[in-house]
Amino acid sequence: MRATVGDQLVQHGRVVGQHDKVGEIVEVLGEEGNPPYRVRFEDGHEGVCSPGPDTEIRHRETTTGP
Repeated sequence: MRATVGDQLVQHGRVVGQHDKVGEIVEVLGEEGNPPYRVRFEDGHEGVCSPGPDTEIRHRETTTGP
């Protein structure tokens, strides 16, 4: 799993009715995009995460100009 600053980290709910927890990666602490990541979640909480199998990285879209 590799990520860059600005990507989203999504922790999927583990039980029925539990919502996904979404945050923005604000710092990559591992080498070459590897975990752990410092993540700022939607509620403003910030923490260091080492993603597990119930987590996905949504890469930010990059656009290239003319």
